[in-house]
Amino acid sequence: MENVAANAAEFGDRARQAGLEASNARPGFEKTGFEKAGYESADFEQIDVDQVLDQVMRRSDTWRGSDCRDSAPQPGLATGYRELDEELYGNGWPLGQTIELLSDSNGLGAMGLFLPAMEALSEKGRWQVFIAPPFMPYAPLLDARGIDTQQVLLVHPQNRQDLLWSIEQALRSTTCSAVFAWLGAGEYRYSELRKLQLAAADSDTLSVLFRPRQAMHNHAPASLRLEMSAYRQVNVIKQRGGNQSFEVALGEDNDVPGQPQLWELPAYPGNHHVQVPALGA
Repeated sequence: MENVAANAAEFGDRARQAGLEASNARPGFEKTGFEKAGYESADFEQIDVDQVLDQVMRRSDTWRGSDCRDSAPQPGLATGYRELDEELYGNGWPLGQTIELLSDSNGLGAMGLFLPAMEALSEKGRWQVFIAPPFMPYAPLLDARGIDTQQVLLVHPQNRQDLLWSIEQALRSTTCSAVFAWLGAGEYRYSELRKLQLAAADSDTLSVLFRPRQAMHNHAPASLRLEMSAYRQVNVIKQRGGNQSFEVALGEDNDVPGQPQLWELPAYPGNHHVQVPALGA
């Protein structure tokens, strides 16, 4: 234990010495305003750390191990499917956090999962944004399901950079109740996805990112990751604060009589590029 303490003290001394030498090596180095006002550098660093930690702990996406034991989950937005609500932490879609839905057909049929939520969000009178949808949403279907098509905004980014920028701006905006974004089959760094998660944390937006199933084994910061594994089968891969790695079967009693039901169909070999309307026809 004495050796550990000694090594720690030596490391701290070397770090402080290295920091001082680096500061003095900067051209035109002079005291900061805080130092001129009478604060020592160490004091300023401590104040700054406390402020940063306080900001982090106040974020809605900061999860602590005691959260599950000491506090009730924040209520989610009802999915419209009883079986799914019962299994999700918060009994619905988490708001202010990103949701990833993995699908072989790029989430086209899986949009049916979110139609009930879109109908409920229509009452808020805010934009529901579709960013880089692979096909044009079918307006008559949306209208038949009680979704105000006047609130649906389509965004078609020209490149990867614009795609990520558009998603971030929509999530940070207070004018969007839902953001649905199709990331395509490209590779994304964890830091890029984390940036979107942080943008969502400042809002009460339903934030859904559609990705291919091949992304399942990549680390992702999303608080909820789902996979449409088969017809009416939802695989909960990961959820913050709740159970994970299990399947939920959605019953036919959830269907709306007389309306098309959009569910994911199993992918067939050599059939990955078959094009179907994004939201039914």
